[in-house]
Amino acid sequence: MKNYGIILASGIGNRYGSDVPKQFIKIAGKTVFEHTIEIFEKSKVIDEIIVVITPEYRHFAEELIVKNNYKKISKLLNGGETRKESSSIGVASIADDEANVVIHDCARPFLSQRIINDCIKALQKYNAVDVAIPSADTIIKVKDNVICKIPNREFLRRGQTPQCFKLSTIRKAHELSKNDVNFTDDCGLIIKYGLADVYVVEGEGENIKITYPEDIYMADRLFQIRSAECPEDVDFEDLEDKVVVVFGGTSGIGECIINIANEYGAKTYSASTRTGCDIRFFDEVKEYLNKVYLKEGKIDYVVNSAGVLRMGKLLDREVEDVKNDIEINYLGAINVSKASIPYLLKTQGGILQFTSSSYTRGRALYSTYSSAKAGIVNLVQALAEELAPDKIRINVINPERCATPMRFRAFGKEPENSLLSPKKAAEVSLKVLLSDLTGQVIDVRRG
Repeated sequence: MKNYGIILASGIGNRYGSDVPKQFIKIAGKTVFEHTIEIFEKSKVIDEIIVVITPEYRHFAEELIVKNNYKKISKLLNGGETRKESSSIGVASIADDEANVVIHDCARPFLSQRIINDCIKALQKYNAVDVAIPSADTIIKVKDNVICKIPNREFLRRGQTPQCFKLSTIRKAHELSKNDVNFTDDCGLIIKYGLADVYVVEGEGENIKITYPEDIYMADRLFQIRSAECPEDVDFEDLEDKVVVVFGGTSGIGECIINIANEYGAKTYSASTRTGCDIRFFDEVKEYLNKVYLKEGKIDYVVNSAGVLRMGKLLDREVEDVKNDIEINYLGAINVSKASIPYLLKTQGGILQFTSSSYTRGRALYSTYSSAKAGIVNLVQALAEELAPDKIRINVINPERCATPMRFRAFGKEPENSLLSPKKAAEVSLKVLLSDLTGQVIDVRRG
């Protein structure tokens, strides 16, 4: 039985208050439309995608589909005047006698793979599935601006999408409701006509719907700080004969990346001040990469794990000391990225940078370090957009406290089981390099 994803992108955004429908507003370098399509495109359980679009923006949608080379989109349908009509159009386009149908609002670009998987699993037992989260607030019923009832929130949930159905069930619901204009919710139709019990899958707070202009600011922030899942469907055997250059590769995570890559037949080069390459200086980085290229004829992957961690209040530190931190931790990332791009254009390779958990909020006594690490995240996200047409991938690894020489020098002895193994961080790093991810922050945790 096939699993269809129906993405409703036919809204005109009256509440959003823009000349452009909210699904075509750009956030974090892509339109909301692209972010949502990619969730279903990457899903391992969705077989086909049906997009229901605002007719006036059909040409724009087609351009985005071609640009991104989406593989699963089988239909692009003009939507109706209401959400209910657009949902009905999407359902009616499926010719199968039976299937699983996942109906999702395009304006929810933070849907997780976990929710999709749970919904498909639930459809093995139920004919209708909703997604909802508990209400953190007290819900009040008001008439004429006066509270008339306060329901027990223990039994209340905030509905999200997707809403998922057996095709025969949702098809029947739309047949029965042809003349019913009061419903905008597919599960509401199932309940009204008594067609099935509706099972509820646990949603997520991040699965927000972009409805008002202020939601764009929230969404932009979520894209900035959210992390991608580590890809598992990669094979380290693909490292064979790949040329990997690691700046900061003589110790810590960088050294582990070198060792693992060597095990699988990669040709590795470790650059650091010990080998005569200081990432503070663009010409030294450029010269090192050129030597590797002249010897190997290509460069596939470039990693920058070099960094320095020093403690102190900004007021108490010397300017030259602060400048050195910034040159290593931030300018070095720029130098490595800029010098690598000409070589990676030839191989459509990847760049990997490193941040720290302190990038989400400045940390006292480590102001220059945490601000530089925030800068690296922004740098990677911006470069991912700039480099996307050229198919160069760039991501950033965010390891938790890691048992590296740099940390030992900064904090001394710590309980061994409280720190991340640099080998695990290296394994995740190589998986990301071998994946098709780009512009992502990937958290690495002990668990």
